Amino acid sequence: MPRPTAVQLTSGSVTVVVSTIAMLLLSQTSTGLGVAVISAAALALGLLVALTVPMPKRRRRGPDTAAADVAMPTAARVPAPRTAAAEHSVHH
Repeated sequence: MPRPTAVQLTSGSVTVVVSTIAMLLLSQTSTGLGVAVISAAALALGLLVALTVPMPKRRRRGPDTAAADVAMPTAARVPAPRTAAAEHSVHH
């Protein structure tokens, strides 16, 4: 399982804090059970937000591409574009 990114942790934490404060102020609850229910709901909402933030895509490198990188430098793998002047100098 991939580790969460800083953006995911931050967005989830901010969601938990802001939603907890907002729900406590709107509900005006003072009982321990009410505070516990609101805290659990805010935690679930923060977890949902953190999980729905897109993860950066990683480029997978297979064993065959790693071996090709070592065996052949980048300049040798990418052919230079041919121009009319280059074609002329090659044939003469």
